[in-house]
Amino acid sequence: MTAAEELEMRDDAQGVQRALKDLFAGAVGGVAQVLIGQPFDIVKVRLQTTQQYANALDAATKIYKNEGASAFYKGTLTPLIGIGACVSVQFGAFHYARRAFEARNTADHNSPNLSYPQYYLAGAFAGLANTFLSSPIEHIRIRLQTQPHGPSRLYDGPIDCMRKLSARSGILNGIYRGTSVTILREAQAYGAWFTTFEYLMNADAKRNGIKREEISTLKIAWYGGLAGEMLWLSSYPFDVIKSKMQTDGLGSERRYRSMRDCFGQTYRAEGFRGFWKGVAPTLLRAMPVSAGTFAVVELTMRLIS
Repeated sequence: MTAAEELEMRDDAQGVQRALKDLFAGAVGGVAQVLIGQPFDIVKVRLQTTQQYANALDAATKIYKNEGASAFYKGTLTPLIGIGACVSVQFGAFHYARRAFEARNTADHNSPNLSYPQYYLAGAFAGLANTFLSSPIEHIRIRLQTQPHGPSRLYDGPIDCMRKLSARSGILNGIYRGTSVTILREAQAYGAWFTTFEYLMNADAKRNGIKREEISTLKIAWYGGLAGEMLWLSSYPFDVIKSKMQTDGLGSERRYRSMRDCFGQTYRAEGFRGFWKGVAPTLLRAMPVSAGTFAVVELTMRLIS
């Protein structure tokens, strides 16, 4: 074996190792994300899809009173497994795209540094890669979160929900209902999420004349929290439409024929405000969830590097 071949094999091995580290760190961050954010998420979904609550506090109070504290963790098993996988894919795909841009920039400009449009594209790529997992996982979670409480419930759990959805409407129209708008939401959301975080981290390192690895965990969490706010502010209307489509009836009971029809009906019935219902608990949730995710991922990467 020549020296060049040995070098190529070593580079390939290092690339696989980096990818596995990215995936593992993302999975750990995803578990933290679910445990922190699930109670906020059920309030958000209820506000988006029903008219029975005046505001987030009213929704949380009534859920607790009528369904008990455990109701805030309805449907948690699906996201606990699934969101861990999703965040793993997000960070793995983002860093894969980032390294591809770095190699291209080095070849073209003798510098690996990414521009912020490139960070956005890498984040959007992460969102697109994530959609295949996030669309059915969030659909199942939303069905479980919004089903009737008690003996009149429709699904016994995530597996039963998947079975009934696929039996009623098939895989694409059942389990993958709402995927078209999920694609738009994921690309925009994660493009904004990663770009905001990278900008804040790079600005801090430059301002203080330090390496990124020297930025404190508290600052990482703060910047991650701000990135979470930007994620939702930039993509929330897509999320509202996704939730409406994924709680819609099935088969002949469907209210929305398509994503476009759902946008139109929402605007005619509720105006622009209809696209922002539930945004308050979502933004409240976004800060600790995103802060925890980035802090856990960064710490995990430092520990395993």
